[in-house]
Amino acid sequence: MERLQLKQMLTYFLKEDIGYGDVSADAIFVHEKGSATIIAKQSGVLAGSQVIEMGYHLLNEQIEIELFFRDGDWIQSGEKLARLSGPVNDLLKGERVILNILQRMSGIATLTNEAVKRLADPSITICDTRKTTPGLRMLEKYAVRVGGGKNHRFGLSDGVMMKDNHIAACGSIREAVKKARAYVGHMVKIEVEIETEEQLKEAIEAKADVIMFDNCTPDEVKRFRQMTPDTILTEASGGITLDTLPNYRHTGVDLISLGFLTHSAPSFDFSMNMEWSRKGGNGYVHA
Repeated sequence: MERLQLKQMLTYFLKEDIGYGDVSADAIFVHEKGSATIIAKQSGVLAGSQVIEMGYHLLNEQIEIELFFRDGDWIQSGEKLARLSGPVNDLLKGERVILNILQRMSGIATLTNEAVKRLADPSITICDTRKTTPGLRMLEKYAVRVGGGKNHRFGLSDGVMMKDNHIAACGSIREAVKKARAYVGHMVKIEVEIETEEQLKEAIEAKADVIMFDNCTPDEVKRFRQMTPDTILTEASGGITLDTLPNYRHTGVDLISLGFLTHSAPSFDFSMNMEWSRKGGNGYVHA
């Protein structure tokens, strides 16, 4: 992840939650020091350890952070992910925002890892789509990579993708690709979405760089791939689920893009246990 953007994002998220101060923590804790442990409550792939470090250091550079796992590691339920030490106020102020992001990213990484395992075909790359949460795209797409997938376009400016509406407006795939070639530079690839054999032949003749087989059955994907020159990258997408992924194994397609990796990933379950010491005794809370 790009650190400057991550810093800006975390600053905004923390300001949104804290507002003009944490009235709960500030009313109870003044100078107390404490420790907190982040614990996994399920098993899966970790993504977002940078969020812990940068998020807490934005609140207080003196907070000590010890990470026991790295992004991409498989963590078991009950294992300790990190230990934090510092002012109790600051540990509590960052808890919810940091855990929310960590849960979102690790959930996506775990789901992506499961998709790669279900497909069980290293010749095919699992990738994401633009179906991400507004404002979280960098984090969510990073989590896909951590889980073993790759990224499709980050945004509309990254590449041309001619869908049915673009093609209909131009009258044909050939005309749509022609207009795109005249507009973009030589570094920008052009992808065309097709659903029929006739459209596939037209996309090949138009010399598209990438052809997406949209909402096609595994048998159609295999047949369309055999018809496509090796110089053209092929992608399958649309209606593919975790349960149907194995059916696309050995179809020969280069990529399978899955929107559910980001739009339907369940949050990973983490909790933070906090301990502090103060005059007159010790305290413990499960947050």
